[in-house]
Amino acid sequence: MVGGKFLEWPVIRQFRSGDVLGRGPAVTSPHTRAIEPRTSTADRVVQSVCPYCAVGCGQRVYVKDEKVVQIEGDIDSPISRGRLCPKGAASEQLVNSPGRQTKVLYRAPRATEWKHLDLYTAIDMIADRFVQSRRNTWQDHDEQGRLLRRTMGIAALGGATLDNEENYVIKKLFTAAGAIQIENQARI
Repeated sequence: MVGGKFLEWPVIRQFRSGDVLGRGPAVTSPHTRAIEPRTSTADRVVQSVCPYCAVGCGQRVYVKDEKVVQIEGDIDSPISRGRLCPKGAASEQLVNSPGRQTKVLYRAPRATEWKHLDLYTAIDMIADRFVQSRRNTWQDHDEQGRLLRRTMGIAALGGATLDNEENYVIKKLFTAAGAIQIENQARI
């Protein structure tokens, strides 16, 4: 065996370099030393909050060429102190997934195919149906004459990828509309 190669064996490197326990540079390969983190090439870092639950863990979003390249825990966050759960750690996939829907899809009653709709057309359709359902199912009083002011024809389920503020506004909207069946996926 050639002497140079023998001297590069990890155990030999440990003793030769003084890194006897093998916790330092003696056990890292040239390949490992050449690796750079994705975050080092980012154009900017944006502070954010994890969208998955009500805890509100801080995130650092690394952006390069206007595209999210990495999301990590924010060490300055007093809530999570740089840690993220598995969902939070995978939230980069929420934005960059090739299967992510970015256009409104609509399937008409009894139709077998989905079609794309303009966002404003979809919003108008939803608003019309919301108002009509509320009008058709409104209950002012019960059988004993007690005041109700509610609708049982509308329910809301907030998503775990919405932040607390968005879910709060949705809760206020549906409560003001008279809905009483209001829940959040993050809490279920």
